[in-house]
Amino acid sequence: MRYWSERLWELRRYPSALLGMAIIFCLVGLSIVTVIAIPYDEALDRWRGGDYWRMHPRNAEPVWLDRLKGGNKPKTLIISSHDAETESVTFSGGRRLRIPLHFDYDFSAFPSEINLFLKSEKHTREPFARLTWHTPDGREIPLGGRRITANDRFSLSQDWALERRLGQLPHVGLLARPDTDSPEVLSGRYTLVLDAVLFDEAAEITAELVVYGRVHGLAGTDHQRRDLLLALLWGTPIALAFGLLAAVGTTLTTLVIAAAGVWFGGRLDATIQRLTEINMILPLLPILVMVGTLYSTSIWLMLGVVVLLGIFSASAKMYRAMLLPIRESPYIQAAQAYGASDSRIILHYLVPRILPVLIPTFVTLIPAFVFLEASLAVLGLGDPVLPTWGKVLNDAQNESALYNHYYYWVLAPALLLMLTGLGFALLGFALDRVFNPRLRRI
Repeated sequence: MRYWSERLWELRRYPSALLGMAIIFCLVGLSIVTVIAIPYDEALDRWRGGDYWRMHPRNAEPVWLDRLKGGNKPKTLIISSHDAETESVTFSGGRRLRIPLHFDYDFSAFPSEINLFLKSEKHTREPFARLTWHTPDGREIPLGGRRITANDRFSLSQDWALERRLGQLPHVGLLARPDTDSPEVLSGRYTLVLDAVLFDEAAEITAELVVYGRVHGLAGTDHQRRDLLLALLWGTPIALAFGLLAAVGTTLTTLVIAAAGVWFGGRLDATIQRLTEINMILPLLPILVMVGTLYSTSIWLMLGVVVLLGIFSASAKMYRAMLLPIRESPYIQAAQAYGASDSRIILHYLVPRILPVLIPTFVTLIPAFVFLEASLAVLGLGDPVLPTWGKVLNDAQNESALYNHYYYWVLAPALLLMLTGLGFALLGFALDRVFNPRLRRI
């Protein structure tokens, strides 16, 4: 125990080790906070998309990135009828409602979309609604009317008739200055007036006007309106768990098998060596691609295949070479003399002697498996239900993010992958110097 504490205490002499540990501690802390703040099942439900993200804009860059460039792109505005001063007039058999939805618009660019979500309840006959758009300069633009179902949506940005009337995209023409050669934003207070007729006295109607922005949150959004921060946060514990489990599974299993072969020798040792030589020529990535293509892309299945193929890796020969001289040591003969079992000799006398050399290798293996999981996801073989860094990169590739100048979509997960590799590499190299005396003079 004293030996381990002294070796680990020596890490303070290496600034690179301290930096690596700081990065790792930050990643581990972020993982813990993420798992507590957003439970696993909730994260999966959110990542599947659906109505959860309907209030978010598509392909919106982070707010801080736009502000850093000195821009003033619009953020998403949500105006609810709960906050509006509704006028109600009752008539025989129903009511007439007038709901003004006000919002102030002072951004430098036009919104990306405009949608109106309507919800009606407690009705036997569908209500009818008519919309009118009021601009700051006093113009009134009729937007037409329609019957309202239980959950309805007016997609003003996709109203082709309105686009023909305005001569440009609706979310541009509704907020543009009139009679200008090129569209310019008209700042001020806009109002969407909803005139609804309810044919049941107990009927109720709620409205939410969403003026979608072009920036959103800390990480931006993707083509399905999903907040990329969710994938960046949850990608951290998934990546670390995959890397750690794969490194532990392959390293410890290989070490124990190599030690058993060295101790028992004979046919067992020969069999282990032949299996190792066969496994060394098998390409890991193509096998994983084949498994993902023909069977399943579950991340846990991939982890099992990685561990299985890593048991008889080339490291088994290195461990064998290190264990052969240890087997002939006097303290091994003394253990045999007092009647120690084979399993005790392997696990308590052989394996612990090479652990100091194993630890640096183990630490540097973790980011290798993290990159392996990300590579599979980039190739389209990632787990489809999990929000991971590789899945974000795969979506960015499929949607031509770099071509469309959505650089944030690629840079954020790539930066996290690089930080993970850097943290473990710095710590692993420092541990190698601490536990390997021959490297201290280099």
